[in-house]
Amino acid sequence: MIKKVLTWLGIAFLIFFIAFNPNSAADVFASLGGTIADIARGFGQFFTNLVA
Repeated sequence: MIKKVLTWLGIAFLIFFIAFNPNSAADVFASLGGTIADIARGFGQFFTNLVA
C-alpha cells in the first residue's frame, strides 16, 4: 500500500516539476541522459579492452 502511494506521489511530483519548471526539467533529463551515455561508453570501452 505504502509503495503504491509513494509511486503515485513520485509521478505527481515529476509532472508538477515538468509543468512548472520545463527548462530546469529539460536540463535535468539532458544531464541524466548524458550520464547514462557516459556509463554505456565506459562499459563498452572496458569490454573492448578486455577482449582485445
